[in-house]
Amino acid sequence: MPLSHRHIEVFRAVMTAGSVTGAAELLFTSQPTVSRELARMESLLGYALFERGPGRVRPTARALALFEEVQRVYQGLDQVVARAQALGRAEKERLQVLTLPALAHALLPAASARWLARHPQAALTLTPQESPLLEEWMGAQRFDIGLSEGSVPVPGTHGETLAELDEVCVLPAGHPLAAKPVLEPGDFEGERFVSLAAEDPYRRQFDTLFAAAGVQRRLQVETHSAMAVCALVQQGVGIALVNPLTAWACAHPHPAAPTDGPHSSPSAALTGSGGLVVRPFSVSVPFRIQALRPQHRPTQALADDFIAAVKDVLQAVRTKHNGQR
Repeated sequence: MPLSHRHIEVFRAVMTAGSVTGAAELLFTSQPTVSRELARMESLLGYALFERGPGRVRPTARALALFEEVQRVYQGLDQVVARAQALGRAEKERLQVLTLPALAHALLPAASARWLARHPQAALTLTPQESPLLEEWMGAQRFDIGLSEGSVPVPGTHGETLAELDEVCVLPAGHPLAAKPVLEPGDFEGERFVSLAAEDPYRRQFDTLFAAAGVQRRLQVETHSAMAVCALVQQGVGIALVNPLTAWACAHPHPAAPTDGPHSSPSAALTGSGGLVVRPFSVSVPFRIQALRPQHRPTQALADDFIAAVKDVLQAVRTKHNGQR
């Protein structure tokens, strides 16, 4: 007769209760049955697990070592049981969202707040990642939702275009060009321009556009992040073109504050005190937001609700933006 799960169950009960009588009560069986199963286990192992005395048993060193391993296994089983029970309650589910960093900053905080208000007990994981790793991870079915730019199909996913907006101009408050309601390519002639990185597809579009218009910008600073572009513009380093969501998220005005002295604002020291101005660009450079769903991962109602929350925020942004024109 081989060693069985029943033997381990009896052993664990004896170790937990500290006596054969207590183990019998835990297992809802008789004391002789526990003693018999324990003796069979020791016979199969070829060594004693307990030193027996009147009314009690004392575990040997081997028993203590074995019990540590048994506890690790049972703790793992407890986690499996807890997870199985949680899956039966939607409020205990976890939604995993993979997103471009720009959207993690400018769009998803508001969308996440709306979604969590509808699902207060659900868990949410937001993972920022740049292309092309974002598309690669979504194709590998690693996340429930992916939010990317563009509308190119991604193998292994279903894509849905959520919005198409235009890139916008950002300027430091007080810049002469801020007086214009719409900026044209010629307005950038001779201006210091904060660029995205050379390999960025929007950077290539901007460079081609200005070259075709014969406009020479002063290219001194470049960065990989649209948020960093806006922060640099806010500091007066130059002007730029960026996606509208990041621009609008960063365009909160800062009240004028002294740059030194006891009343200086730490926020002003980090972000500047002049705020950021956003203006339309006369040339349309589309910025598309796409939701990706894995083809081979089970669908979730929570994912549908999250995409609906993103759409709600995008609609609210468009409504406010159109109302300010």
